[in-house]
Amino acid sequence: MTTNALPLLEPESAAPCCPPLSERPLTADEAERTAVMFKALGDPVRLRLFSLVASHEGGEACVCDISDVGVSQPTVSHHLKKLREAGLLSSERRGTWVYYKVEPSVLAAMGRLLTRAATA
Repeated sequence: MTTNALPLLEPESAAPCCPPLSERPLTADEAERTAVMFKALGDPVRLRLFSLVASHEGGEACVCDISDVGVSQPTVSHHLKKLREAGLLSSERRGTWVYYKVEPSVLAAMGRLLTRAATA
């Protein structure tokens, strides 16, 4: 019996895909995807959770380590879900805990988007 590996699908995400804003105007599609990311980060609790995960040792954090942000646990879960849906965080269940990670490519793309384009 032979088995064929299924191709991995890239998750739909709102990770920035664009050149620096100072290089050229965004296309409608680029603006839509980037706006989803900024909208997710526009909430102070979400921005704080994103920061906690991004700055956590090893670049990932257990939900048990980042839940103390001044809101209830169900609210933390809601905000983490919104960050995942925006493509800013990935998650992995390990036993009873969920671990969240910011992909380095997301941080790099966010940085590129907000930098000035190199001039020749």
